[in-house]
Amino acid sequence: MNEPRRRPPDAVTLSDLRKPRTFPAVSVLMPTERGAPGDRRDRVRLRNLLAEARRRLRQDARVAPDAADRVVRGLESAAGQVDLRHPEDGLVLFATPDGEHHAFMIDQPVDERVIVDTTFATRDLIAADARRPKYWVVTLSDQCARLWDGRDGELAEHDADGFPVGVPPAARPASADAPARRDRPQRGGTAEERHRRLAREVAHRLETVVAHDPRPVVVAGVTRHQAFFDEAAGPHLTIAGRIDGAHEHTPPARLAELARPVLHAYDDLREVAVLAELEAARGLHRYAAGLREVVPLVEAGRAEHLVVERGYYAPAVRTDGDVVPVDGPPGVLRGADVVDDLVDNLIEDTLEYGGEVTFVSDGFLVDHDRIAVVVRF
Repeated sequence: MNEPRRRPPDAVTLSDLRKPRTFPAVSVLMPTERGAPGDRRDRVRLRNLLAEARRRLRQDARVAPDAADRVVRGLESAAGQVDLRHPEDGLVLFATPDGEHHAFMIDQPVDERVIVDTTFATRDLIAADARRPKYWVVTLSDQCARLWDGRDGELAEHDADGFPVGVPPAARPASADAPARRDRPQRGGTAEERHRRLAREVAHRLETVVAHDPRPVVVAGVTRHQAFFDEAAGPHLTIAGRIDGAHEHTPPARLAELARPVLHAYDDLREVAVLAELEAARGLHRYAAGLREVVPLVEAGRAEHLVVERGYYAPAVRTDGDVVPVDGPPGVLRGADVVDDLVDNLIEDTLEYGGEVTFVSDGFLVDHDRIAVVVRF
């Protein structure tokens, strides 16, 4: 039914995958051996996980036998779409009794799990999507500013929303001395004011782009153009870093290579900044930590920013409107309304209510009980 995807789904597909499904919606997650293509262990592990899913469904009193069979066939169909001779770091399979099934191979390790719920377990897809570098690069020069769409380590020129700004060299009338004039920046007040106007126009148009597709911005250009841009840029632009020098004619592949260390440094600072944000929210009484405090706030739609450790999973049981975390694998719990991974549900709820989710390294939230939230009110 669905072709396997070798990259995490886009935001629209992720939003659809987070929607409730007919019970039982089953998710199978499996780490794969990227460094050992065609490794027999992957095939054995997948076969065992499918057997575990079959066992879980047949032992669940809430699942009719024919529904269990349909889900298992869906998982087998999804698994059949995957070529384990060319693995990445993780495999994700979804299936429902309605015949829906999906297969994703992602470049992020996952924990081996079988999850039975009313939604698919999308947290690893969300985390993989969050880890994909998505950013804007703006290149500034005397005559023109270009915008580049950065994702998955590649750049493509964004030629909409008023970009490129100014007159690209190729569009100007050719003359014998044009290259010389282009290579020598003009001095004096007139040229400076023209550069300032160009910078203001670039910042204005970039703010419009970022309003629809928020991403950090990498600014590439010589010092004077960066200074003019800084004067014009408003608070709605998040500057991830800078690439110094003239890059009007730098090939996209080289520009992406130059942006990579800038983005890595930005991500490191962002993770540290999360702690400062949590402490500030604590001082403003807009903070909660630990599952028992976080759950009601997220489910009420109050989560502005949920922060969770990547490896934090929490099975739970719903009783009398309350959610109680439990120890041990959820597969052994019977006769109760079991939530296989409460953290996954919190991630999905936060996104559905328009909040932000940030994944941090395991152990990073040791003082926050592994999960924390900044609330809107």
